[in-house]
Amino acid sequence: MQQVLPQADAVERAGDGLADLYRARKPWHTLPGPLYHDPGAFEADLDVIFHKTWIQVALVADVPEAGDVYAFDIGRTPVLIVRTDDDEVLAFHNVCRHRAARLVPNGRSIVGKLVCPYHQWAYELTGALIDAPHMGQDLDKSLYHLEPVAIRVIGGLIYMCLSDNPPDDIDAFAQILTPRIAPYDLARAKIAFECDLIEEGNWKLTMENNRECYHCGANHPELALSFFAVDFGVDPDMLAPHERRELEAHNARCATQKGEWEACGLVSSALESDVTAATNYRTERLMIAGNGESQTLDSRAAVRVPLSPTVAHGTGDTHLWGPTSWNHLMGDHAVVFNAFPIAPNRTLVRTKWLVNEAAVEGVDYDRDNLIAVWMETNRQDAALVAMAQAGVQSAGYRPGPYSRFTEKTLDDFISWYVERMRVHGVW
Repeated sequence: MQQVLPQADAVERAGDGLADLYRARKPWHTLPGPLYHDPGAFEADLDVIFHKTWIQVALVADVPEAGDVYAFDIGRTPVLIVRTDDDEVLAFHNVCRHRAARLVPNGRSIVGKLVCPYHQWAYELTGALIDAPHMGQDLDKSLYHLEPVAIRVIGGLIYMCLSDNPPDDIDAFAQILTPRIAPYDLARAKIAFECDLIEEGNWKLTMENNRECYHCGANHPELALSFFAVDFGVDPDMLAPHERRELEAHNARCATQKGEWEACGLVSSALESDVTAATNYRTERLMIAGNGESQTLDSRAAVRVPLSPTVAHGTGDTHLWGPTSWNHLMGDHAVVFNAFPIAPNRTLVRTKWLVNEAAVEGVDYDRDNLIAVWMETNRQDAALVAMAQAGVQSAGYRPGPYSRFTEKTLDDFISWYVERMRVHGVW
């Protein structure tokens, strides 16, 4: 006998627990409201998604030289990434093993050793404790190594999992991702600019907003100059005969272009993880509209020096989504976005623009031109997310339907999210 699930609005009114809210989620619909703002749901998200899942958090460009340290928070967990004297990239909890002080402030620093500012316990860049003043000669320093964090460097992107038992499908993910992003040589790129923006919304609303372009035409005029809207889905029944012919011609052109890219070794086909996979991703190379070179106000390359000779201007835009990140990799530059939860209704969106390490600002690129599209798009998205957050917290909210033509990626993402919560026993 098929189980009849309670209606989401009834569940909300009854004030039932999280388990019932997850069970109440209907396929192809948004989540019940409390899952976007309830403190208990937020704690569950931190535990399952941000502590037990591989997520993209940083770049090797954040620690380009030995002694470079990059510190940040994942929820309430402070972590740091360091490049050692042996050129290894390692990660640790940013917590002294003595009295739990934060070892280094958030952001970037250059150090010879990691020295706690509280009582001056000192650690090698490998995490080994080397000095603990006034603790006695019998202190076994080997017992107080910094707590490591699992990381994986894939093509210049850094993935992290806070769990002591991270999902083992990261190896398969790396095999899939490496040939797609290796041509961009991100490991040798540098950060030309970065920006932090607080969105007044739940992290899932941030990701839902980013994973569809249903809203792009009406809300992102700058970004729309370099996007083909039909690439992100369209209801064919709404098209006039001439629009259908144009869509068919566009799809044929895309297929031809992807074939040419593939023949040159640039993997371009769409590929995404199953909703049951532990590590979530979606990736595809798409053509750039307009002049076809980059996400700029005139869709021409912003940087004279390409990221690598392999992806010289005109090789499209490789999209890569994760559960808390999105990326655009183009011939002249890349834009990398990471979402970090702050509170049930606040999310930090950190954006970094990457260029060839040899590119010189003011000579090879103009910074304002490089960042113009996504600075404006991020601002627009923040307003949209805040608007949605106000809605999901209102008494009138009921889960709404996703478009099967333009929001399939949202249903895939939310279905994956709900499945992760089931696997980890939240419901």
